[in-house]
Amino acid sequence: MTINDQYYINLILNGDTNAFHILVDRYKDLVYSLSLRMLKNREEAEEVSQDTFVKVFKSLPRFKGDSKFSTWIYKIAYNTCLDRLKKNKKFYNDVPIDEFTEHQVRTIDDALENLEAKEREQAIQDCMSLLPNEDGFLLTLYYFEEQSLDDISKVMGLTPNNVKVKLFRSRKKLAAILKQRLEPEIIESYERANR
Repeated sequence: MTINDQYYINLILNGDTNAFHILVDRYKDLVYSLSLRMLKNREEAEEVSQDTFVKVFKSLPRFKGDSKFSTWIYKIAYNTCLDRLKKNKKFYNDVPIDEFTEHQVRTIDDALENLEAKEREQAIQDCMSLLPNEDGFLLTLYYFEEQSLDDISKVMGLTPNNVKVKLFRSRKKLAAILKQRLEPEIIESYERANR
């Protein structure tokens, strides 16, 4: 059983700065993944990950426990990414994608069920890297980190309802990319299976 985050937070606040390494190890991969989704550049994601943990360490006395510690770290990572994007003047370049109905999104979801789990995850990861920054970040939190709408709303500074809307739009964009990239493969696979 892993010791909860609060135990290590208390150690750090009481002067045991070595305990911070445990929290860094626990969250470094996720902070890096989220940063990479937002910034789409490995070096920048590494720098932002380091900046995030510096901010976490300095702000630790202000962590009140109102939300989960992971949610608090994701919020710091998200805001650090936004700061980096503004600093580099890399503004979101949303490419308009044709509107997809919820039925079409569901159809793509059902088609993906036919791919092997590992292939499906890799295909989704590849396609997610093509999404605009915030969309990839949001979908990663929701699907891969299984964060609740409330937790995501705290991370992104939005209402839960606004998160629902953004999540739906992000899924539609991902569906369009998946359809464009995977449909020929799915059709071919389906035809082979039904010969």
